[in-house]
Amino acid sequence: MLEVDSISVNYGPVRAVHSVSLTVEEGEIVALLGPNGAGKTSLLSAIIGLVPVAEGTISFQGQNINRLDTESRVERGLSVTPEGRHIFANLTVEENLILGAASRRDKDGIARDLETYLDMFPILRERYTQSGGSLSGGEQQMLAVVRSLMSGPKLLMLDEPSLGLAPRIVDQIFKLISGLRDRGLTILVVEQNAQEALKFADRAYILSTGNLEFSGTAEELRTSADLMKAYIGEGVA
Repeated sequence: MLEVDSISVNYGPVRAVHSVSLTVEEGEIVALLGPNGAGKTSLLSAIIGLVPVAEGTISFQGQNINRLDTESRVERGLSVTPEGRHIFANLTVEENLILGAASRRDKDGIARDLETYLDMFPILRERYTQSGGSLSGGEQQMLAVVRSLMSGPKLLMLDEPSLGLAPRIVDQIFKLISGLRDRGLTILVVEQNAQEALKFADRAYILSTGNLEFSGTAEELRTSADLMKAYIGEGVA
């Protein structure tokens, strides 16, 4: 579904991503791991079109999307939930979700999806008329995810969905992510919490200082103490 071929990303004279290649197949959860400053967010930003690609190509469903703007990529089925959630705190849950569907024109489909996701995330139905800023951190993360889902993506990219959340809420968030895969959604997730992400991922990549250091199954990485310590700073749980 997604093929990133030897892409590099620069910020002025600084190269943040060095000739990285990865693939995400339909129906997978793929984890993109690595320490702070590894280039993970820069890579997601390049895929969604928020930063330009200095070298290499990005293909989605067999078509090169390098020249497409972010809105066009979203319309084709890419969506990203950014790190830090970035919901509209002064708008209600309902208004945040409607904005998530702004690129769509299928009113009936929007209404069906809204009901589906409110059933999956019932706390958002309870908070439907409340402002986004009044929600807890976990509830705001759920709102951010569902807002991304309202664009009708084929591939959902999540940037640090567990950041700053209590362990109980982290477990809930990842179970919901796994449930989305069970419904046929393809997911690329950037995570600092490697152990949790690898419980649900099919495959994993490790970035370190902008370079790709590992590509393989989630099980291979999860059971390798050397790899976990060398690139993520964790042992095997």
